[in-house]
Amino acid sequence: MTTFLYARVSTSDQTLTHQVTQAHEAGFSIEDDHVIADHGVSGVATRLCEREQGKRLLDLLRRGDTLVVRWVDGLGRNYDDVVETIQRFMKKGVVIRTVINGFTFDGSTNDPMQKAVRDALIGFMAAMAQAQAEGTKEAQRAGIAHAKANEPTAYRGRKPSFTREQFSTVLTLAGQGTMNTSQIAKSVGLERMAVARIRQNPANAEQQLVTWGL
Repeated sequence: MTTFLYARVSTSDQTLTHQVTQAHEAGFSIEDDHVIADHGVSGVATRLCEREQGKRLLDLLRRGDTLVVRWVDGLGRNYDDVVETIQRFMKKGVVIRTVINGFTFDGSTNDPMQKAVRDALIGFMAAMAQAQAEGTKEAQRAGIAHAKANEPTAYRGRKPSFTREQFSTVLTLAGQGTMNTSQIAKSVGLERMAVARIRQNPANAEQQLVTWGL
């Protein structure tokens, strides 16, 4: 039985090292050669089975193995894709665990009530992942539009204190509703006020990133 970490690194702000560190801090023990990552892949455009390393992951995992992911959004491009992928792994006998909030999805249970609760949670998390992705895209569009409308202005303001990865993670955690601003700040390594500003006005935060080319 082997523990694998799958990471999707879709932007220059996201680093594999950071995601591996997060997994280790969450208590997962993962060998370097069991870290599988796809770089430069859009999560909302490409299914896991269509990604180069995603295909490799599907071939590597065996019954009894554990797959660790930062969050379920890394396993698919939308609600249907995420649910299908998780169900596929569980039928294969693979246990899926998330770094954020420490959820576990195990297909070995035969208890109908446990299965119902598990499947409902999978659907809920997948729906949240898609809603968050759509919210992030909307914030990005609003930020780009605002930046274009103010292109004649040379002054770009203060450089953001957060990266695009941190911005996306803050929105993801805030959308889950299980962590307060202070807890999110600690999780992503930002000041509390920075997290509060992102939560209060994500479009403005996105505009800052776009203005600075981040």
